Amino acid sequence: MTDGPWLDDRQQQVWRRWLAVETLLPAALHRELQADAGLSLQDFAVLVQLTEAEEGRLRVTDLARLLTWEKSRASHHLTRMESRGLVERRACPEDGRGSFVGVTAAGRQAIEAAAPGHVQEVRSLLFDGLSDTELEVLDTVLTRVVSRLEA
Repeated sequence: MTDGPWLDDRQQQVWRRWLAVETLLPAALHRELQADAGLSLQDFAVLVQLTEAEEGRLRVTDLARLLTWEKSRASHHLTRMESRGLVERRACPEDGRGSFVGVTAAGRQAIEAAAPGHVQEVRSLLFDGLSDTELEVLDTVLTRVVSRLEA
């Protein structure tokens, strides 16, 4: 790789494609979730974290960290989801300042209804066009990038 201040032509091409994927893929997944299940991609992300959490609940600050959202963004989004009956907040008995957010029965039902169509869309948009070798290379590249980001 070059050390200059600019990306070389190949790097620029890959970077622009990455930006296109970063924009187009979430938009397509959002449209599918909205049409199929009445959920936003952000709703789905929240429900995934909560349904995978022990007891179906997390501290709001932990949820925000897992989603890489600011706490205020998480709080505003949770308020909207709470008004739709998908989640509920409860005070944390051990800490009067903190609160838990938990998935409701309606939230669990919503994600269970949305998941099959979401998986089908992810498969269609991303995986169906890749060979096993390409998938392995993509996994290797993404693992390396994530590792550098988390370091």
